[in-house]
Amino acid sequence: MLLVGYCLGIRSERRLCEEVHLNLAYRWFCRLDLDDPVPDHSTFSKNRHGRFRESDLLRHLFEMTVARCIADGLVSGQRFAADASLIEADANKQNSTPREDWDPGAINPDDAPRAVREYLEVLDDAAFGAATTVKPKFTSHSDPTSQWTAARKG
Repeated sequence: MLLVGYCLGIRSERRLCEEVHLNLAYRWFCRLDLDDPVPDHSTFSKNRHGRFRESDLLRHLFEMTVARCIADGLVSGQRFAADASLIEADANKQNSTPREDWDPGAINPDDAPRAVREYLEVLDDAAFGAATTVKPKFTSHSDPTSQWTAARKG
């Protein structure tokens, strides 16, 4: 199902479940009969953040998929491309603090949820986040390392 969402630009897992429920071609691709229930949207996050958290299953699946694509000549495995398109974020600029007023020391990392603690561990990696030296004007409360980017529409 996620492949359908990625290929068709369906970013919401709720919307993806609705689309698969209504569209016969999507149901066929996902091997769902007309009377088969479509998985609930929460199944995706439960798989991501719970069921497969401690296993290497998803990494192994990804590596096997890439190896299969290389073996079948779909990709060379020598280069990669990254899409740097700006996408509209589900962010609230009012829930931010001017950079000079932000005190990251006031936050106790032990009080953060598990997902946030794991994210912070990734940020501690020296190679992560070193792409820019620009200091943002505002700091997001939910993601202090993020930056606001304004793009002209049109």
